[in-house]
Amino acid sequence: MAVTRKEKEQILADLEGQFENAKAIVFADYRGTTVKKIDQLRRSLRKENIFAKVAKISLIKKALQKHGVDISAMDFKAPVAIAVSKEDEVGPARVLSAFAKENKNVQILMGVMNNKVITSAEVGALAALPSKHELLGMVVGTINAPVSGFVNVLAGNLRKLVYVVNAIQVSKQ
Repeated sequence: MAVTRKEKEQILADLEGQFENAKAIVFADYRGTTVKKIDQLRRSLRKENIFAKVAKISLIKKALQKHGVDISAMDFKAPVAIAVSKEDEVGPARVLSAFAKENKNVQILMGVMNNKVITSAEVGALAALPSKHELLGMVVGTINAPVSGFVNVLAGNLRKLVYVVNAIQVSKQ
């Protein structure tokens, strides 16, 4: 069934709205993947608050042009799957890369970050980064390390005092 002009305008408006404050956009070729696998991908993207859609490349290009993205590198011929995150820069790349490893038919084509086109290799490098929550945990751990070290040093002196007192008590018995 052909998509009417009105439906295309609605899809274009939806894409423009999603691209408005997007931190990261990743494009993937999904051809040859079963519907069941695509639904599984959509569920995993939804868990991360990532918008997923399959759209014609001409509509995607129009929506990206409106936001000032250079689309000259986008020479795709078939519809592509897009994953858009407004919260996490790494999320779409991480989820799609994990899915592509499990499903050989899925291939990451490229991405957009801060209105700049990034290659599939750069998307792969993004996917290798820890998530935002993991990075924040690392920062907190690094900030907390000197304090916990100081506490351990102080506790060590008290421990030694207890050992000495205990040894004196044992020797007097």
